Amino acid sequence: MSTTFPTMSGWKNGYDPDQVDRFFTKARESFERDVPEADDLTAQSVRTVGFDLVRKGYHVAVVDAALDRLEDAFAQRQRDRLIQQRGQDAWMAELSRSAASLRGRLERPDGERFNRAARGEVGYEPADVDALCEKLRGYFNDGVSMSVDESRRAVFRTCKGEKAYDEDQVDAFLDRVVEVMAAVD
Repeated sequence: MSTTFPTMSGWKNGYDPDQVDRFFTKARESFERDVPEADDLTAQSVRTVGFDLVRKGYHVAVVDAALDRLEDAFAQRQRDRLIQQRGQDAWMAELSRSAASLRGRLERPDGERFNRAARGEVGYEPADVDALCEKLRGYFNDGVSMSVDESRRAVFRTCKGEKAYDEDQVDAFLDRVVEVMAAVD
């Protein structure tokens, strides 16, 4: 199967077309199976996939948008399968459990939500991360409208060492946020 993603022009790099095509072929095969197999893709594997950058590769923003739609489709399918197998109450319990695991961190005070980066390591500007966390608190606690894409596309300034939040910890937290929000949408 060949996709129809536009390619980058000139000296700009884009995603390796062979890698992208193989991934989307596997995604289609995984998604179309009625009975899941052990190596099938999941919403999480779509969210965390990475591709090499090459000259005249596929346009990054276009592929990323397609990956977002694909992740949402896999999350919907996972939700539907869980409901079909164990019922609506089981899905709601799973969703509540996942959301509860996020609330503890969201309830922490600004500047204390995540570990600090190691000395000399680059991390995220706490004020930027805390601002997103406040929006997420509104979403989870008060039902304030927020798109999953706001979490997916969050960009934070960087700083170093003890002034910064640990990048890996923030990224892992945001992966869980996206997982929960995508399951709801």
